[in-house]
Amino acid sequence: MRERLDVLPSPRPSRSAAADRLRVSFEFFPPKTHEAEPVLWETIQRLAPLQPDFVTVTYGAGGSTREPTLTTLARLVSQTDLPAAGHLTCVGASRDEVNAVINSYQDAGIRHIVALRGDPQGGVGERYVPHPDGYATTADLVRGIRACGDFEVTVSAYPEKHPESASLDADLDVLKAKIDAGATRAITQFFFDNDLYFRYLDRALARGITIPILPGILPVQNFQQTANFAAKTGATIPLWLAKRFEGLDHDPATRRLIAASVAAEQVFDLLDRGISDFHFYTMNRAELTFAVCHMLGMRAQTEQRAA
Repeated sequence: MRERLDVLPSPRPSRSAAADRLRVSFEFFPPKTHEAEPVLWETIQRLAPLQPDFVTVTYGAGGSTREPTLTTLARLVSQTDLPAAGHLTCVGASRDEVNAVINSYQDAGIRHIVALRGDPQGGVGERYVPHPDGYATTADLVRGIRACGDFEVTVSAYPEKHPESASLDADLDVLKAKIDAGATRAITQFFFDNDLYFRYLDRALARGITIPILPGILPVQNFQQTANFAAKTGATIPLWLAKRFEGLDHDPATRRLIAASVAAEQVFDLLDRGISDFHFYTMNRAELTFAVCHMLGMRAQTEQRAA
């Protein structure tokens, strides 16, 4: 009997990826309850040793989480070594109010902002009306941020177009305007069909858009919740994905296994097709994101300062 199998190199990059060539980033949201706070920080502690390129903290609609966002960012800066970015929206706020948040970020040591217009105050599906004294568009917000200080600015991108855009070409016009205003990176809305993402990259490149456009990866913590998110954002839930979670409403253990498999399958395909940067929407849970990063060959590095 042979004692071991010969180890042959794999033609697939995802099977032999050099982890030091991969870059990951993670999105968190500020805790909404006292009970949720330790869950967030346990997630951060679990993922921090993977040494992400950066992490982001969301900003609620209309600035509804302004203080919790600032508190979370300040703690990230003071108690961890993670490069942190704060989300910022301009819905329902004057320029002075938005600029005050930008200055607060700067005072907290934040030098990276994820600039988003934000959902209409009436919710998704309602008509967006700019604040009379505010930033009218995300491009205006990007210019405002750059005028306030030396910030890196990341913006959003939509492989299946923003729900309010008339067409994908019109949506790319919006992205180009944000870049012209000073954005240097984009992160996509989540998607599950990688061909959509690659077609989007081709169309963006044809428009002269050359900034990095990171794929937004959403490990499916809860299928129904993900479907609801998709309905609001215009993302497609493929039939094959729905079928994988079919009949598992009362089987959380199997759901987690399938969710990790689905996310890994998506990321491995992206890697095999030349992508090396990935942004994970963690939903403040570490398990699935950590598992996928581990399968990519990423290993926990030196301990971060305790969060």
